[in-house]
Amino acid sequence: MQELSSRSNPTIQAAKSLQTAKGREAMGAFLLDGEHMVSEALAICPDKIRQLFVTADKAEQFASLLAKAEGSEIFSVPQHVLEAISQVKTPQGIAAVCELPPDRAIEEMGDKLLLLENVQDPGNVGTIMRTLDAAGFDGVIMTRGCADPYSPKVLRATMGSIFRVQITRCEAALSAMEQLHASGYDTVATALGGEPFYERTALAGRICVLIGNEGAGLSSRVISAAKRSYSLPMRGGAESLNAGIAAAVVMYDLMNR
Repeated sequence: MQELSSRSNPTIQAAKSLQTAKGREAMGAFLLDGEHMVSEALAICPDKIRQLFVTADKAEQFASLLAKAEGSEIFSVPQHVLEAISQVKTPQGIAAVCELPPDRAIEEMGDKLLLLENVQDPGNVGTIMRTLDAAGFDGVIMTRGCADPYSPKVLRATMGSIFRVQITRCEAALSAMEQLHASGYDTVATALGGEPFYERTALAGRICVLIGNEGAGLSSRVISAAKRSYSLPMRGGAESLNAGIAAAVVMYDLMNR
């Protein structure tokens, strides 16, 4: 274990740069904060962990985690140095630098996908990814207008599902839909003017559910291009559902009947 004591050390500065989307793109990596996220990464993709940072007073507590980090650089740092790297107010004593996975080819992502068009709230994006993982969907396609899936708020909301969910990003939903249709996917738009969701005929084969922006929903061109359009019943006074909740209801129902 190497010791680093200065915030100005190049290794520390490089890790700190991962706090921004520009830094993550330049470094091809993202930052993991805390025991849970580091533990999930070491269990699922240990070969992708480049570096681990642990405070000296927590080295014994995290000894079992550090033992799993074969091939990773491990640094002992004082609390103030970890605070400089960390993206949370109260660091738990451990953080890691993880390689960004490459975007996957749409046709290779599996039979059950989501496409998010400009879903901007980090909590929604992270929750959708966590629910996708729980429901048994395979992956998510995100337009560039979505919250960065590797930003700290999204990562926290995924609760580790970020390591089990296949992700690809696209410039526009319509171009992704062209690829989906060419690969045999049935595209299902969620829209207020759609057919009643629970009266649908059975859907089989490859499916991609389309979820739109929190305020504007899916763009009209995307709804028109989708093979199907469904709406969830609004029996009370609310006009619409939160994007994450709507995605959860649709995914679970599609997987179970």
